[in-house]
Amino acid sequence: MDKAIQADAQALVWRQKKEMCMPNNRIGIIGAGGMLEYHLRGFRQAGAEVAILVDQDRKKADAAARKYEIPLTGVDIGDILSQSNIDAVSVITPNGTHQELVLKALGAGKHVFCEKPPAINAQETVKMADAAREAMLVLMFDFNNRHRPESQILKEMVFDGKLINSAQAYWVRRAGIPGFGTWFTDKKQSGGGPLIDLLHMLDLALWFMDYPEPAWVMGNTFDTFQGDETFKGPWGIADGTGPTNTETAAHGYVRFATGQCLTVHNSWAELVERERVGVELQGSRLGAQLLRIFNKDGIDDTAVDRLKIFRQGAFGCRDNANIGFMPDPDMGRVASAAHFVDVLEGREKPINTPAEAVTLMRIIDAMYRSARQGSPVSLVNSTW
Repeated sequence: MDKAIQADAQALVWRQKKEMCMPNNRIGIIGAGGMLEYHLRGFRQAGAEVAILVDQDRKKADAAARKYEIPLTGVDIGDILSQSNIDAVSVITPNGTHQELVLKALGAGKHVFCEKPPAINAQETVKMADAAREAMLVLMFDFNNRHRPESQILKEMVFDGKLINSAQAYWVRRAGIPGFGTWFTDKKQSGGGPLIDLLHMLDLALWFMDYPEPAWVMGNTFDTFQGDETFKGPWGIADGTGPTNTETAAHGYVRFATGQCLTVHNSWAELVERERVGVELQGSRLGAQLLRIFNKDGIDDTAVDRLKIFRQGAFGCRDNANIGFMPDPDMGRVASAAHFVDVLEGREKPINTPAEAVTLMRIIDAMYRSARQGSPVSLVNSTW
């Protein structure tokens, strides 16, 4: 898939929407889980109408619809697509269902906003990206951390991603396995463990670096504490009876065609002090640390955010600065959903593209492949 063609297609969609100035987009949401509130608030904040909510658990859909005053409910995407006046579909379902639902929505002429990860592998993501391009529809993913105020500030300060030599992306937890025997720990349904589940910082680092083309990837994974209930997260997800065959920690290294490099460290369960989430950059103009530290793993209300910038001043004087900003307790989730509507209505250009999602998933696939075969994986001239 040609990135230039993809970018042109996205630009054309944006221009068409801007010229049409379509107001009051009507959105159908699939999934009544924890992310529903953020999608709903963002869509409404940007002026869209949430017309229908569907979930395979009808009681769950009905309860959420009453709580959030959504007029219609259903049990599957067919109930959304049967509504002729729906403009877009929001997908908030387990990873393994993303491809099917996104392709159905695009095939019915609907724009799509999909939760992360894009899909369970790069091959599925390519199919979704191709379908969006061919249908000339907007396909965006909920890479919400790009919308955090400190991320926006740092993106402006970086100025040119090619000036970043190296980066480190990490989301590590002491005890944060989502649940045992659920779709989270079933690789067939989830695509993997923390590497794919906590991909936000990997995406953020790549975004700061202007999404360079990966040349080769090396990775290693560990399942050391899989099944150990003392490493379970605090969200109260009920255990199931399915497999527990995902990793609980992943470490990787990416070298890009530009000569830049990136290290990745994600974990659900690892003997670290506490949960830390961040991106660190080293470049020719500046260095930076964007960091969120949790007092209690998995509980956003206990987290502290900070942004530090490192520069070399005159005569070799060190310039290390803490950058002030208004923290976003929603970690950009509401702003991300609102941005999708702003794109549909021509007010903004897309902050993320399907082409970037494909690159992200190619890197993740390569890390898993490297871990399995015990050697680096080349992505030069690779089509997968």
